[in-house]
Amino acid sequence: MTSEQQRSQDSRRRFLKQSLNYSAALLASSTLLPRIAQSAELLSRRYPDPSVEVLDESFMQLRLFNASVEKLADGLRWAEGPVWVGDGRYLLLSDIPNNRIVRWDEISQTLGVYREQSNFSNGLTRDRQGRLIACEGSTTHELGRRITRTEHNGRITVLADNFEGKRFNSPNDIVVKRDGSIWFTDPPFQAGNDYEGFKIETELPDAVYRIDGETLSVTRVIEGIAGPNGLCFSPDEKRLYVVEGRARPNRLIWAYPVNDDGTLGERTQHVEATGHGALDGIKCDEGGNLWCGWGSSGSPEANPDGLDGVRVFDPQGKAIGHIHLPERCANLCFGGAQGNRLFMASSHALYSLFVNARGATFV
Repeated sequence: MTSEQQRSQDSRRRFLKQSLNYSAALLASSTLLPRIAQSAELLSRRYPDPSVEVLDESFMQLRLFNASVEKLADGLRWAEGPVWVGDGRYLLLSDIPNNRIVRWDEISQTLGVYREQSNFSNGLTRDRQGRLIACEGSTTHELGRRITRTEHNGRITVLADNFEGKRFNSPNDIVVKRDGSIWFTDPPFQAGNDYEGFKIETELPDAVYRIDGETLSVTRVIEGIAGPNGLCFSPDEKRLYVVEGRARPNRLIWAYPVNDDGTLGERTQHVEATGHGALDGIKCDEGGNLWCGWGSSGSPEANPDGLDGVRVFDPQGKAIGHIHLPERCANLCFGGAQGNRLFMASSHALYSLFVNARGATFV
């Protein structure tokens, strides 16, 4: 074989090797697309999803026939307080025992840490300027037990950490009204253990507070309520719904008329969680329906398999639908590009479901 023939043969070998490497790389890259598309775990492949139970015919208008409950992320200890950040296409939620806020990214469909040492944050929301507002339920004397705002540059501003000189118990859930005022519940839940904070003696009775949007003055708007938990406004903001998490014999949702001056009128019972059900976080859709984090009250007679998930009530307080999940749902929010994707923070995992409704606060 001549030297010229040898060079030609070597050239062909290099070409074949490069071609094979290119083909392998192309094959590998093509397999990434299905992985991304299938990164969400379906609870069922059947349409309609049997996990979405119709309790009343009216719920058929809110259910999408060809939408499935999807598990988006796992590995949390107690997921709480989800809030959608539409301008970034991601969701933030608290992982309380791990003392952090995590971020689920819609584009990459991955879960990562947004903030370590979050002072055992619980409920999260955004104000009218898009800034993160957090209930910090930590019970150290130096940090936490407060309401904070994360400025656009990342600096954290303390909005309130006491009422009349006494420290809050463990701020739990939070909502911002269109006038800029901030409303939050303050039960003792995280003050009684060293798992979701630090055990302390509480200084204040269970209550709900309002922070004025301009002066930041704090007023107590509800007292005499046992374990206030989730809260939200009706679409017109003329009613405030509040969960009484330690009501006996059953947990309740109260409806309060909202006055123009920020005070509340006489409450009426809106929902009672019978059958050993447990209410937690709640959100209102644009039609006035309440979507409620749901689970077992912990009673020995309870059936968690039939209770865990999200219970939906119409504006009159009638149960019309139930989204069954394999674990208790603590809190939820609406998000996505159209505000019609329900995100469910559920004990160890994050789930979602597209529905035929938008959140009441969707803009």
